[in-house]
Amino acid sequence: MVSVGGQGAAMPHTKRVPKAVNIDVFEYLDYRAYLRDVYTARRDAGRPLSFRAFSRKAQLRSPNYLKLVMDGERNLTEVMAERFADALTLTGDGRQYFVDLVAFTQATSHDARSLAYERLTRSRRFRRVHHLDMAQADYHAHWYLPAIRELVALPGFVEDPAWVAAQLVPRITKRQAEDALRTLEALGLLRRNANGQLAQTDGIVSTGTETRGLHIGAYHRAMLDRAKAAIELVPAAERDLSALTLALGAEGILRLKARLARFRRELLELSELENEPTQVVQVNFQVFPLSLAIESSLPFPEDNVTTKADDDGQNEVIR
Repeated sequence: MVSVGGQGAAMPHTKRVPKAVNIDVFEYLDYRAYLRDVYTARRDAGRPLSFRAFSRKAQLRSPNYLKLVMDGERNLTEVMAERFADALTLTGDGRQYFVDLVAFTQATSHDARSLAYERLTRSRRFRRVHHLDMAQADYHAHWYLPAIRELVALPGFVEDPAWVAAQLVPRITKRQAEDALRTLEALGLLRRNANGQLAQTDGIVSTGTETRGLHIGAYHRAMLDRAKAAIELVPAAERDLSALTLALGAEGILRLKARLARFRRELLELSELENEPTQVVQVNFQVFPLSLAIESSLPFPEDNVTTKADDDGQNEVIR
């Protein structure tokens, strides 16, 4: 978020807007936060933004429409977004960025949100201001970035993009490997040790609240794609693909998720205790409903039945 500077005393009989109200729209990933900050900055600078006056500028009938939008009680259509931009005296790239920012903030599906985010990233100002967020987006969208970070920890690691590219399944290009190494350093996930060699850090990729769901969703989609590809690319003896279909209640689902969380921690500990790692592997967990929840207090006529699909496509019934 932008930090509003100190209040400057406005010269008498001038219409010059004080510097304190020059809020940069490119700093934002939520248009409502931008509107709130503009409103607050103008108020604090002694140039309050009247809801009624703003409505007139935006050609709106409702005198408090701006407040409703800031409070999240109203959304903006593309046409209304353009009117708001005009009322805010945004022009050029700033005007288009605000319109795209409205679409990004209000998107209700991953695809729509991704498309709007892509439009935001076309702005040179956005790329300069949000370079770290873009690095985070790259990390989550490209499966090979976390893989390369783990590859660095292997005893036989060679800091050569061509070597790195050749180790991955499937192979990537040398250019992709070069970009990945730079991104991992920019995110603080890799660093140079005392000998000048690349080494892992304990850094965590922490995304902002505005883009967290977008980036995390991209990560899981990328890894699910790799899981599907592994069916054809990796021999059955070198992988383990299995699935369970369970009938559970609400409490059972909570217990299942808790067990998965504990198991993930166990696997992290297992990795930490590994003395001679030789390969990078991906372990995926997914739990999602295959049916609607049925409101019923009646017991099932039989014990819960589980089917396990193994690598050979056989279904094993487990009671």
